[in-house]
Amino acid sequence: MAEGTVMEDVFNLQEASSTLSSQLDAYITGAIEASPKIVLALFIIFVTWAVVAVARFILRRVCARMRLRRNLVDVLSMLTSTTIWLTGLLIALAVVFPSITPGKALTTLGLGSVAIGFAFKDTFENFLAGILILLREPFAIGDHVECEDVEGQIEEITIRDTRIRQTDGQLVVTPNHHLFQNPVTVRTDKDLRRTTIICGVAYGENVDEARKVIQDAVAHVDTVRDDVKDVEIYAQSFGASSIDFEVTWWTGSKPHDIRASRDQVIAAVKSALDEAGIEIPFPYRTLTFNEPLPIKNMSEEDSSAPKRKAS
Repeated sequence: MAEGTVMEDVFNLQEASSTLSSQLDAYITGAIEASPKIVLALFIIFVTWAVVAVARFILRRVCARMRLRRNLVDVLSMLTSTTIWLTGLLIALAVVFPSITPGKALTTLGLGSVAIGFAFKDTFENFLAGILILLREPFAIGDHVECEDVEGQIEEITIRDTRIRQTDGQLVVTPNHHLFQNPVTVRTDKDLRRTTIICGVAYGENVDEARKVIQDAVAHVDTVRDDVKDVEIYAQSFGASSIDFEVTWWTGSKPHDIRASRDQVIAAVKSALDEAGIEIPFPYRTLTFNEPLPIKNMSEEDSSAPKRKAS
């Protein structure tokens, strides 16, 4: 029984070795037969690499002449390179494996793309939003924007996110889909922006005279662009203790321009009203008591107070 078992093991080992040898011979024979196709596929890949390099060089030269933004040039370069590489790899795959047609390869790639898309939904969403932002250019680097609770100057726009520097120096990295799906206020889209303050004068003052004094004061401020847009002064409402004027003018669109111009206008209006003798009133309050208040004479209070003996 032992000799029979040993003979069976030897026979099985020989059979496995023969099968492995046959498979190796088949692989080697297949590799030799497919070597021309492999060489041709490698040549196609090399040609694809060369075409990608040339296409990127030409694209950058053309975009430089068109003065497109660097980030937009990078996006166009990436899309062009991806398209050429995908085409070249599909051709090389079809050469090595004739049974795999470009149609079948694209179908398989499409099914895989759906699975990858579900797994990386947010990443692809930001990627597509970044491409659309760079193509449409709703805002540019250096613009001051506001989107919901984020406000500041745009420093960089990438494929995935946009970097916004707030006025207090903090950097906010915002996903592109957030800027693409929500309303964005571009404060520096134009060189000029309108700003408004409220100025009140006392009820006893002449409204027309006060309006003229305020308008002359605002018009003489250096940061007020009255050469482009007129200064507008309107009596707005009857306040608690004053007649309120709405003072509107145009100045630079950057936040610093707005703050600096508002500071100068307030100082100029205050000085002009003081020189004209026009009162800027404090809030007035009228107190009403249900019963009369007793009034005491200070001399009576002093006389009723106990006197101290000198020691």
